[in-house]
Amino acid sequence: MSQTAQRLTSPAAGPAPESRYAKADGVEYHYHELGADGPATIFLHGGGPGCTAWSDFGPVAPYFAADRHLYLPDILQYGKSEKVRISGPMWDFHAAKTVALMDVWGVQCADFICNSWGGTIALNLAAKYPDRVRSLVITGSMPVFYGPLAPLPEGGRRGRNARDVYYGGDGPTSEKMRELIAGLEWYDAERLPQETVDMRYQQSLDPGERELAAMSDSPRGDWQDLTAELGQVEAPALFMWGREDDFLTPDYPLMLSRMVKNGNLHVMDHVSHHLQEERPGAYHAVVDGFLRSVDYP
Repeated sequence: MSQTAQRLTSPAAGPAPESRYAKADGVEYHYHELGADGPATIFLHGGGPGCTAWSDFGPVAPYFAADRHLYLPDILQYGKSEKVRISGPMWDFHAAKTVALMDVWGVQCADFICNSWGGTIALNLAAKYPDRVRSLVITGSMPVFYGPLAPLPEGGRRGRNARDVYYGGDGPTSEKMRELIAGLEWYDAERLPQETVDMRYQQSLDPGERELAAMSDSPRGDWQDLTAELGQVEAPALFMWGREDDFLTPDYPLMLSRMVKNGNLHVMDHVSHHLQEERPGAYHAVVDGFLRSVDYP
């Protein structure tokens, strides 16, 4: 890598904080807890191969930890959390289990900062359990299966198709992981730290995750369209989007921001699907401003 590319490389997540575990409504979560004595803030990560709370939010967590109390759980079926099989509506399942986890933590109400898969969970949670959500920050999530200007690319299946390619053929490799992240999640491949690739690749080798990827049925549950639920979301919501997002162009979150009652939209330049990793300082500056604008109860 050239000296110029080295200077441009985004910060890696760094060593993860202490691992913690909690049993909530019959399932086991792995999570990290850190930060100051401030507002409870829950981070829910994306659904790509090898994603965990720390791989997705490690680079930006120290910014928020200065004045917030952070909870970073691995979503069920990911990281070190239980590889439970899900039947029935998937977003209802995740929302209910996340609320049960909040009960274990003793957190009545929290701000949610979410990427992709995690954002859809949080939107459904905000609709079904409105008293548990103070505000929402949603990046790259797909809660509905249609777009305002055109059909969603690949029928909204691009992420699932990418997972099949990654785990298919000769199976996972570090090179395939770099291609996946650089091609779908990051705008500038030269900024992608090798540490991030390694973290995601090693986690993708987890036997439980590989078993889920190989199953021909639907171990992740039944997909839900959340059109009706978006109209029930009362919490202030910021849709924080990459201008070059490879899954969903900015017309899509503009539509979402109009579907919720208190929706806002910020489109960031020169980033794709993982804003919080590629430009963590800029991401924090915008999100922190939004969170400070929320009227706390």
